[in-house]
Amino acid sequence: MLRAAVASVLLVATLVGTVAAEPIDDVDASHGRAGYSATGHLPRLHKDADQGSPLAQYVLGALYQLGEAVPQDHGEAVKWFSRAADQGLTVAQFALGGMYTLGHGVPEDIVRAHMWLDLSATRAAQIEGAQKLARDAQELRDTLARKMTPAQMAEAQHLAREWKPKPER
Repeated sequence: MLRAAVASVLLVATLVGTVAAEPIDDVDASHGRAGYSATGHLPRLHKDADQGSPLAQYVLGALYQLGEAVPQDHGEAVKWFSRAADQGLTVAQFALGGMYTLGHGVPEDIVRAHMWLDLSATRAAQIEGAQKLARDAQELRDTLARKMTPAQMAEAQHLAREWKPKPER
């Protein structure tokens, strides 16, 4: 049941702000051209991500997580979410926490999951307009906390306190 809830929350969080009635590769809303392919933008997205853009890294992670415009690959999703989360992108921290919760692309690790979700909840609470992300991160973090030993909680809280953003540029 927890896995289904986490998967639902991750999917919703990944798609927050996205309004699409059709698959990503059928129509480009900004160009309005049927048959326009999102895969045409993948080289630029990869280049921006490789150059350290946390937003591009998050978007690539989401594409790999969902299998949109690229084959689904949770390992690649974790790679890109991790790079963005390490730089402090709150939504990437949430997504990475979910990946650790589910064991998608990484071994299941509730301590790491709790750490990333705690960071996401704390940071999202300070961002205007990110209340839903803050609530979702808090709820998932609190669900994990009920399953953790005191030692695991202490370790997760220590990791969150000691975490510092690591800019790539």
